[in-house]
Amino acid sequence: MISKLDSVLMTQRKFIFHYKNVRWARGRHETYLCFVVKRRTGPDSLSFDFGHLRNRSGCHVELLFLRHLGALCPGLWGSSVDGARMCYAVTWFCSWSPCSKCAEQLAHFLSQTPNLRLRIFVSRLYFCDEEDSQEREGLRHLKRAGVQISVMTYKDYFYCWQTFVARRQRRFKAWDGLHQNSVRLVRKLNQILQPCETEDLRDGFALLGL
Repeated sequence: MISKLDSVLMTQRKFIFHYKNVRWARGRHETYLCFVVKRRTGPDSLSFDFGHLRNRSGCHVELLFLRHLGALCPGLWGSSVDGARMCYAVTWFCSWSPCSKCAEQLAHFLSQTPNLRLRIFVSRLYFCDEEDSQEREGLRHLKRAGVQISVMTYKDYFYCWQTFVARRQRRFKAWDGLHQNSVRLVRKLNQILQPCETEDLRDGFALLGL
């Protein structure tokens, strides 16, 4: 199942342009979201769906995905024969991390759907340079809501290339700086998601006169 708004596979050029984890991402005003939806259909079996979306008509892609949940997760709000709800595991690979408003709405949605687990991999961090930015707080809000947030590394780009891109037998080739930029973004995300631990370390260094 995939939204009729986009084809199942992205072009190679589109994927590389929008997912390239460059420091200064000029011209990348859209957010792309590649997704995998897994549903447990039995004790030893899983079914899955995949596709990609992008911003449409002023609607951020994260909220656009929620609009399609009825089709992607048909048993999310219902119950199975034994009365238990269907459980879903959703993974996103996003070209940008969510903005603060989307993060807030996602956290609220997840609080009402305990049978859905969400994991988000991001290529770049959206407006997270300032320590007091709302976008940083939005990411912390998602973490408190149980969302696993990670920065994409080579293996994630490789997986996306194999899964979401019309690659025509072409192998994924890392661009210059992919690893270094991933390392830099991982460190920044860790600082954002662990502000209390960082502040404790700073206080400790201050007490030591360092």
